[in-house]
Amino acid sequence: MTSSVATQDVLPAGEPATPGLPAGKTRSMFARGLEVFLENRLAIAGLAILVLIFGFCFIGPHVYHTDQVHVNLANENLAPGTGHPLGTDVNGYDVLGRLMVGGQISLEVGLAAAVLATFLGTVWGAVAGYFGGVVDAVMMRLVDALLSIPTLFLALVVVSMFPPTETEIILVIALTSWLTTSRLIRGEALSLRVRDYVQAMRVMGGSSARAVFRHIAPNAVGTIIVNATFQVADAILLVVALSYLGLGIRPPQTDWGGMLNSGLNSIYDGYWWQIFPAGVAIILVVIAINFIGDALRDSFEVRLQRR
Repeated sequence: MTSSVATQDVLPAGEPATPGLPAGKTRSMFARGLEVFLENRLAIAGLAILVLIFGFCFIGPHVYHTDQVHVNLANENLAPGTGHPLGTDVNGYDVLGRLMVGGQISLEVGLAAAVLATFLGTVWGAVAGYFGGVVDAVMMRLVDALLSIPTLFLALVVVSMFPPTETEIILVIALTSWLTTSRLIRGEALSLRVRDYVQAMRVMGGSSARAVFRHIAPNAVGTIIVNATFQVADAILLVVALSYLGLGIRPPQTDWGGMLNSGLNSIYDGYWWQIFPAGVAIILVVIAINFIGDALRDSFEVRLQRR
């Protein structure tokens, strides 16, 4: 038996049918949620910003060609002008081109780490919430113990033990960021495991794995998606923090945090263009993702869908 997830809104008694729809027809939950999302102007602005930044980082280097590998001290610390719209840094790298390349790593690591952290947290929380009892107590006490350690400190310890490559940074961030997600999904699982369709599946001989992956996790999709958007913003900020502290991607590769780190000393010499572009890019991405996350949360809120 599959989960009985509602796909139609039920109109309260006395409420007229939706204008423009045939009598007796109601809009689907997806349509109502999409309407709520599109009504949020900040979310639309955030989505537009993300599209522009992704295009800037991944398409821009194919249009604006720069050398981000070889040091060119003859062009060091050039102010913004002809040939270098955002100037150059202490190694002679074009800042605009470096902003594009650095954005690729920041976005890739942030997205990959957020997806992995969301998956791990969802599975852990769903299993703990579904089984309950001793299993839940042991699993969640482990989560509580890890949550007592600051995430950045834990990431610093792990990164300092291994050479920080892009793959390892993704794993480090994911393995230190799934804890909050697991607590959220565990709460959802505690509620969903007593639903009629889950109980009926168990009576019919369905396995625990089927209950977790076919009923518990899919019906918590709203919480999962909303949390995943905020996980992306947190992961990008953690990537920036690690790179800013000198434990990020090694040169000649860089990310936005690495650009902040390398430009920190130059800012006191008046070379503002070596730090402000990366700082503005980080702020725009994080704000845009948070706008989208807020709108998604409203879209999945049934009470708002029935305005």
